[in-house]
Amino acid sequence: MDTTRLDVFALDPVTLRWVQAELTVGMDWYTRCITGIRVTPVSTKSVDAASVLYQAYRPRPASKDWPAHAVWPEHGIPRSVLVDVNAVDGPLTGAAGPAIVPETVVIDHGKIYVSDHLTSVCQRMGISIQPARLRTGRDKGPVERFFRTIREDLLQALPGYKGPDVHSRGLDPESDAFFYLDELEAIIREWVAVIYHHRPHDSLIDPHLPGLRMSPATMFEHGIARAGYIEAPRDPDLAYEFLKTKWRRIQHYGVDFGGRRYNGPALNPYRNVTSPYAGEAKGRWPIHYDPDDITRAFFRDPDTHTWHTLTWEHAPSMDMPLSEDALAFARKLAASKYTYPDDRLAVADLLERWNLGLGSTVTERRMALRLSREAVLLDEDEKRDEVATLPSAARVLATAGPPQEDDEEDADIKVPNPKAGDDDSEDDLDDDTMTDFYADALEDA
Repeated sequence: MDTTRLDVFALDPVTLRWVQAELTVGMDWYTRCITGIRVTPVSTKSVDAASVLYQAYRPRPASKDWPAHAVWPEHGIPRSVLVDVNAVDGPLTGAAGPAIVPETVVIDHGKIYVSDHLTSVCQRMGISIQPARLRTGRDKGPVERFFRTIREDLLQALPGYKGPDVHSRGLDPESDAFFYLDELEAIIREWVAVIYHHRPHDSLIDPHLPGLRMSPATMFEHGIARAGYIEAPRDPDLAYEFLKTKWRRIQHYGVDFGGRRYNGPALNPYRNVTSPYAGEAKGRWPIHYDPDDITRAFFRDPDTHTWHTLTWEHAPSMDMPLSEDALAFARKLAASKYTYPDDRLAVADLLERWNLGLGSTVTERRMALRLSREAVLLDEDEKRDEVATLPSAARVLATAGPPQEDDEEDADIKVPNPKAGDDDSEDDLDDDTMTDFYADALEDA
């Protein structure tokens, strides 16, 4: 897994201004298949990396307009068969990529990859973590090579392309930003499924047939034929395991963390009860939550293993998600404006500020971008098929030509890859006066 800043500007759906975008991918080392993709505004957080890891178990559905060779069927032999009425009446849907079960994750030393969030997810899923050596690109050679391939074969043909360095930068590429973040991610997903997965790679060979160069899709079939089917977990509640976790005691009023109080009927049997967990979590219970939507938290009953929703005490006053960063920023605004601020007053003041169009600082733009992206994902099925009709995306896919060999032996190529952005800490919020230029000036200091 790795993260890089894209060499193309995206469009801010809130202010219609250009914005930096970062791409996080997960790659299967054996087949070179891309198992997870996520495009994020400005900076990447640990919740984004966990989302990419989750896509390895649950691939996104393929678009109905994709060619047949780009759609992945269900691999393996099912233990049981369940007939879906909708599948019988309507067309069968495939996946956008292969479903795998990671055993080891190779990561760099970026903040999001060594965070407690991602390491706890890997611990729950039984995944080993193998850190790469400092400033040694060849330890992650295939994924670094993928970043260069996507820049040369896809991004440079899109409007808003700014190049990898100042010498490749055109005249005012910011004004050419055209694609929203969700559209840019959809274009990358389709390019990976249609072109990249079916292009022969020099490093994908069978020792028994050294002259045969295979594509990632062919290599996946080769691995299935040699090792058998992959049994991925089919738990419908698997996504909860990839959320951030807080260990708290269950009080008579519920649980609280981050200055927020959550409650629900599912906590009744465990109020003021000591948990059986030992170690650092002794006596406390795990509470899962999404940093991009803090209006809810989730608790799994240890007896029935059923997940229950806990509601934030101020959630009924709003009808939209609220991120952890947005609440922290709202509290700062309220503290500077009111003598006795509270969360209800802080959130109301922040929403009023955004509705009046005053949310123009860098920090507020970033929070609004993440909120708008989460809203787009809820309506992604309706918009996914429209991206293929966009002129630039259609031109790139139409002019791709026959598959060409992609040399991955060039692992030492220096690919611009600034470290991912801040994590979920309140102290890492950008200052209001900080500009995009100086946002990462001291990262390597």
